[in-house]
Amino acid sequence: MNSMTKITDPVVGFNVPAAVGMALEEVSTPALIVDLDAFESNVAYMRQFIEAQNIRLRAHAKTHKSADIALYQMAHGGACGVCCQKVSEAEAIVAGGVQDVLVSNQVVDPRKIDRLALLAGQARVIVCVDDLGNIDDLSAAASKAGTTLECLVEIDCGAGRCGVQWGEPVVALATKIAASDGLKFAGLQAYQGAAQHMQDFGERKAKIDTAITQVADTIEMLKKEGLECDIVGGAGSGSYYFEGSSGIYNEMQCGSYVFMDADYQRVKDENGNFISEFQNSLFIWTSIMSKTKEEVAICDAGLKAQSVDSGLPVIFGRTDVEYIKCSDEHGVISDPSNVLKLNDKLKLIPGHCDPTCNVYDWYVGVRNGKVECLWPVTARGLAL
Repeated sequence: MNSMTKITDPVVGFNVPAAVGMALEEVSTPALIVDLDAFESNVAYMRQFIEAQNIRLRAHAKTHKSADIALYQMAHGGACGVCCQKVSEAEAIVAGGVQDVLVSNQVVDPRKIDRLALLAGQARVIVCVDDLGNIDDLSAAASKAGTTLECLVEIDCGAGRCGVQWGEPVVALATKIAASDGLKFAGLQAYQGAAQHMQDFGERKAKIDTAITQVADTIEMLKKEGLECDIVGGAGSGSYYFEGSSGIYNEMQCGSYVFMDADYQRVKDENGNFISEFQNSLFIWTSIMSKTKEEVAICDAGLKAQSVDSGLPVIFGRTDVEYIKCSDEHGVISDPSNVLKLNDKLKLIPGHCDPTCNVYDWYVGVRNGKVECLWPVTARGLAL
């Protein structure tokens, strides 16, 4: 970088971590790298699952916040569209070319409702509802914009967050949606978020079984009122096989499956083994920046390079060294055999992939030790 360089110009090591064709060892750190072989395998596995079950996948873009990855999931992974959590996130993903998006959250701020209604003029837009008054506001905005907003009634099926209780409260909301101008009742949102990272198979299954029963009973009540559900959506990467094979859910909302993280790899299958159908494809690429003590090394991936809400990262492919703590800019690595040296590179599996991705501008796609592509994190930081 020199005095003539514009801040918008791509400069490796300044505002981009790599260039296509570069060797992995040359990628500036810390960087978010994607093993493209593992990534593509994960996408293909989920496509095989949904096709075998004759259901849809609406891949959750809150994991990666990338229009490029969303479009890949639609082109190669069988996804019918994506989920987003915020209106701004949805706007960015639609601007990137995605034409079918569910805001799997409630939108109640008047400005955001207006933006959502306008977005429905560019793509299919679906939103979750759990309040009768919110239906009036959505209807007014859609009517003003001359668009149609599709609505899913959200059921609190055990997560204890958003959503109404199953049964009659759902019917009341669905009936009002169906009768409101500018709105269309599209079905149910029934995501059991609290179950996704339950490590015990039996406990996880019991939570989802309860949700499936509640959803099935609610669907029957809606049918009696002449209301059909085009979408019965939910499921995440930790429970997709329960909902996906239930015969009740018809649309999965899995996100983390494309990358996986350290916390998901603690989730066990029915035999007590860790779930292995999906591979780690996402890593924080980090360098050893200080080695003044034999038993400890310091890397350049600290708190600002990752989220540690689900625990510290795990060093990929190594058992001789361990990431043990971090501060803002530094990671501390136990090195009991004194094997690490300055500028050594390590792959870290983040504890929680979604918020980790949100602190980066770029994904560096790598295959056979070479940079094959750069994907911008399209909706990075968009939380409005």
